[in-house]
Amino acid sequence: MTRRPRTSPRPAPGHRRRVRGARWAWPHRRAGADRSPGGARRGRTPWAGAALLAAALLLLVGCVTGPSLENRGTVTASPGDSRRLTVGSAGFTESDLLAQMYALLLNRAGYRTSLLTVANRELYEPALESGQIDVVPEYAATFADWLNAKANGPQAPPVGSPDLATTMTALRRLATPRGLTVLDPGRAVNQNAFAVARSFAREHGLRTLSDLGASGLRVRLAAGDECVQRPYCEPGLRKTYGIDISGVDPKGVGTTQAKRAVQSGRDQMVLTTTTDATLDQFGLVLLADDKHLQNADYVVPVVNRSRAGSEGVTTALGRLNDVLTTADLATLNEQVDSWRRLPADVARTYLEDKGLLK
Repeated sequence: MTRRPRTSPRPAPGHRRRVRGARWAWPHRRAGADRSPGGARRGRTPWAGAALLAAALLLLVGCVTGPSLENRGTVTASPGDSRRLTVGSAGFTESDLLAQMYALLLNRAGYRTSLLTVANRELYEPALESGQIDVVPEYAATFADWLNAKANGPQAPPVGSPDLATTMTALRRLATPRGLTVLDPGRAVNQNAFAVARSFAREHGLRTLSDLGASGLRVRLAAGDECVQRPYCEPGLRKTYGIDISGVDPKGVGTTQAKRAVQSGRDQMVLTTTTDATLDQFGLVLLADDKHLQNADYVVPVVNRSRAGSEGVTTALGRLNDVLTTADLATLNEQVDSWRRLPADVARTYLEDKGLLK
């Protein structure tokens, strides 16, 4: 599943600057600080060294990447508890929201946090290993497969699985030698998913992908052009569910064009994600993946063990696990993408409503 950064970055709390692919933000200590009447925040530069540190990030991650090669396979650092932590974001709406929530929960636990956006995993993962980033929201199966390819080559068999326990075991096995600790997943999952027009589902009595397979209907699928080869897409739909795919319309994953093609009836199904916030706008509904074709891409915090591996960090971030659901994430995404609210404000309101912030 490809998650692309948004092309129009939104301001986070405090001052945010672009520095060679990285964006810093220093959260305010109180809600509403430096807010203009129109809702945007006016920035300040609280620490003189922020710009210099961000400028050095790309050089540092190229030189420092966690434990030395001869020590790979062993944990070389005890859990650390730095009181000043950098929370990373991958630059798209959902990652921004999760990073904001992580920062707010850590602030409440007594940590001082900054936010850094680095949209490319090839950059932010080494920064996480080196301690330039201390905490980042990730997706279990996707990150496991990425680390596996990094360790064993791009042709290595995938280790991500529809089974969460299997996926987490593989992920932690790959992350630990790199000085990373993968915290427990919560209830929220961002998986590939398939949607049809609500009228189409109602007409044919469809609630699950199994229903669609049993119906014998021919389906033209709006998706990325890689769908014809990916096991989770056309081949998996045929093999696992017996769905008769008449063709793949290469309009991308969850794009507006793809959804409009299904809305108009040109296509019958679209590949999107479980936290897509715009399906209602196009009159679309998800069909349940009742045979678990998709991998277990649960949201998991990943931390640098030597700086943020303490029980304090684990407890603070774990408070989100009991409340945040997939449906919640979709609603939060909608508030940012459709209602044009700031991720920082959406994150704070959500945590306050759930009783996690005072």
